[in-house]
Amino acid sequence: MQAEIDEKEALQERASEVKRCTLIGLVVNAVLSALKIVAGIIGSSGAMIADGVHSVSDFATDIVVLAFVGVTARGINHRYHYGHGKFETFATMIIAVVLLAVAIGLFWSGGESVYHALCGEEIEAPSMIALIMAAVSIAVKEILYRYTAHVGDAVKSMALVANAWHHRSDAFSSIAALAGIAGAMFLSPQWRILDPIAAMAVSVFIAIVACRLLMPAVRELLEVSLPDDEIHAIEDTVRQVPGVLAFHHLRTRKNGNRYIIDLHIKVNPNITVVAAHDIATAVEYSLKNRFDGAMVYTHIEPYKGETTNNTGKCND
Repeated sequence: MQAEIDEKEALQERASEVKRCTLIGLVVNAVLSALKIVAGIIGSSGAMIADGVHSVSDFATDIVVLAFVGVTARGINHRYHYGHGKFETFATMIIAVVLLAVAIGLFWSGGESVYHALCGEEIEAPSMIALIMAAVSIAVKEILYRYTAHVGDAVKSMALVANAWHHRSDAFSSIAALAGIAGAMFLSPQWRILDPIAAMAVSVFIAIVACRLLMPAVRELLEVSLPDDEIHAIEDTVRQVPGVLAFHHLRTRKNGNRYIIDLHIKVNPNITVVAAHDIATAVEYSLKNRFDGAMVYTHIEPYKGETTNNTGKCND
């Protein structure tokens, strides 16, 4: 009972950290989005307006994280026997999809501008307010990225790390805007085409980041097993527990930031039920300690001389 209370308190503390970090990002994104769009309108900069719209997408993903992290903190109940970790994974997937959509939009918008410029249409030169706002945006979003990524790594939140990368993608978008605005202001008119070209290049980077975030989330939702190095670490941990003579039927998956491990252990058939249970409990504690509170489920079987490999695993 005490273990369940401690686990619930840990989940709530983690949720509070995620919420605090996300709320800071939400407020910053709301203010920054408004300032960038206004600066783009006043400064006659399409790149800055587009960058402001990109920041609006950051604001939207902050809301997504806040909505889902509260659900994740509920832990295990009668309906969700493995907890609510997949909700955070789902939030990560949504963020990645939004990032991908933003990347496609930026690439399309930049391509249209390049096409019109090549057809002879002159791109209007922006003013200094747009340039200053782009520089401010780069600094603010990089700071926000570093802070969010630090908290995300500390609490092992996929959604928060994904949101951090969304902040950084906005910083890169602002770099493209800064380069384009500066080129449009200080070079001859024909060089103004650098603005949309830079935006297209950055959109490709954003799409790559989105895919890197999306694929692990999709794999987790599809319950793909853990990476080979993690499975080898699990096997090594189980093998070292005294009393475990062999094991098999190892199954692994992730639920949010927690591992779920199922396995059958083989013990001496002549020991008591209590002794066999103690061995299984030792296996569970060893795995939970090594893998930060993993959910471990063991099944006890008698060892009948089965052949094992060098990891202690026998044929299923």
